[in-house]
Amino acid sequence: MDTIKVTAAGLAFVGHFETEAAPRTVEVFKAHLPYESQIVHVRWSGEGVWVPLGDTDFGVTYENHTSHPAPGHIILYPGGISETEILFAYGGVDFSSKMGQLAGNHFITLTQGLENLAEMGRRVLWEGAQPIRFEAL
Repeated sequence: MDTIKVTAAGLAFVGHFETEAAPRTVEVFKAHLPYESQIVHVRWSGEGVWVPLGDTDFGVTYENHTSHPAPGHIILYPGGISETEILFAYGGVDFSSKMGQLAGNHFITLTQGLENLAEMGRRVLWEGAQPIRFEAL
């Protein structure tokens, strides 16, 4: 179960979990699959969408963390100085919040459907909140 399908804003993407680099984050997230929510456009971080998770505690700390996920990378910010969130980069991202620079655990890398990243971002930016679903393949 290392392959994952992500459907966001009506567009399908396929990738893999970063099991070696972020084992605890992957383990915890897999326990929540299938996972459905809404994505909204990021406020400060650039070309990304996020799932706001408030004070949700996944029980993970930093592992494989970055402030600059590449397009198609999905990170989990475990909370702390800002709320817990999942961030999905579709272009250039400098992960931050009103509290300043943040870093999240890169735990999913998408490898298929990347040609639809810009369209996904456009839909969320101009049409508002969109559904997202994570499911194991």
